[in-house]
Amino acid sequence: MDWTMIKTIISALYLLNVIAAIITVFREKRDIAATWAWLLVLNFIPIAGFLFYYFFGRKLSHRQLAKVRAQPHGELGAVLKRQQELIPKAAPSDTQMEATAKNMITLFQNTDQSYVTTNNQVAIFTAGTALFTDLRQEIAAASHSVFVEFYTFYGDQLGASILAALTAKAQEGVAVRVLYDAWGSLGTKAEFFAPLRAAGGIVEPFLGIHHRLDFRLNFRNHRKIVAIDGWTGYIGGFNIGDQYVGRLKKFGAWRDTHLKVEGDAALALQQQFIRDWNATTGGTHPLDINQTHFPKVNNGLGTAMMQIVASGPQNDLAQIKLGYMKMINAARVSLDIQTPYLIPDESVLTSLRTAIHSGVRVRIMIPHMPDHAFVYRASQYYARGLAQDGAEIYFYEAGFLHAKVMVVDAAIASVGSANMDFRSFGLNFEANAFVYDHDLAAQLQDIFTADVAKSRRVTAADFAAMPRWLRFKQTFSRLISPIL
Repeated sequence: MDWTMIKTIISALYLLNVIAAIITVFREKRDIAATWAWLLVLNFIPIAGFLFYYFFGRKLSHRQLAKVRAQPHGELGAVLKRQQELIPKAAPSDTQMEATAKNMITLFQNTDQSYVTTNNQVAIFTAGTALFTDLRQEIAAASHSVFVEFYTFYGDQLGASILAALTAKAQEGVAVRVLYDAWGSLGTKAEFFAPLRAAGGIVEPFLGIHHRLDFRLNFRNHRKIVAIDGWTGYIGGFNIGDQYVGRLKKFGAWRDTHLKVEGDAALALQQQFIRDWNATTGGTHPLDINQTHFPKVNNGLGTAMMQIVASGPQNDLAQIKLGYMKMINAARVSLDIQTPYLIPDESVLTSLRTAIHSGVRVRIMIPHMPDHAFVYRASQYYARGLAQDGAEIYFYEAGFLHAKVMVVDAAIASVGSANMDFRSFGLNFEANAFVYDHDLAAQLQDIFTADVAKSRRVTAADFAAMPRWLRFKQTFSRLISPIL
């Protein structure tokens, strides 16, 4: 075989690769940035790029997405319907934040049918040990239902303690249901949940997807919510596993943020669980979204106003991203963001830059260590650009920062599972609490300020002084950021 023949074969193979790349990418509807990123990967990394696509690029089937779309939002009863009437009416005397809160409430009602709840008592947890101690106590006190939904439920020491608490309640006749994401819980074997199943509890992987049969790294159920007796709920960034209580040397002390809610917002968390549960189990073990386990009256212990908002790849509205943008655009004095992954799309990035150049003090905190190499370098790239614009960038150094928190003007806040990245905006199933309460928002801002003392500020000059090879890795990672 002469060299001419070899070149002809190579050219033919490359042409076939290009054609296959175009067919692969354009057969599904995608964001334009993701489309170009995938074309870049598939064409510049022949053959191996398709293996990468197999893990990161494939979407859920139309049948699976249809199951999620088909779930009704249901009715939470008159107690929540009345909340619509409590939305503050915009008037000339309204403050900017009051008007923003009204607009955000309406936004989420229109895009996610999310009711606003006003009678909530909220506790903030930033350490896993305290959170899971409290969770076990609430599970032990449950009288009729415990619904648990986590991206990660590991079969380690912490996972075993939570499972034991759930099993004990199931043995008492309490309805115990557990949803977990098979990929997020990789390594947890099905037999780990056997004691709970034997006690009468029901455990299912989200949408019935088992990791042995599906290797998608995107389109996962990233939510972390608990609903107990329709009265107590949890939402935030913690998962169930030893690393989340600081037992993994690689990450050290785990820094996250989770909310415990007592009040009507817990009903909204329960509603979301039931929708996810019914999408997963179909007609096998359905829960009635209108009647099952919903108390007729909740006498609130507090006054915190909030909405529970869910988003996912089943629609194009990207509700949580819209909420983030609304908050960023509403900022007048301060904007504080904690996120493990800082990979905003162009619309969010433009909103951040607009806030900075409008004189808003923008503080962004990310981890000082990676858990995903490309994601970490891409985060540094965007942090570098925002530092050049004038944002205060902090690398948290007291462990691994996993919190997903945004606070605007110490008046409105968001806490949940959604990171500031492409994956959370449109590829994964997420859930956040949007809080319209000055006291709670001020607490979250104070926590951010306390974390600044445990962080190193990285200025535009510091980024510029980084080695060229490091800056190249940051720039290269940014090129594929839409698919990370």
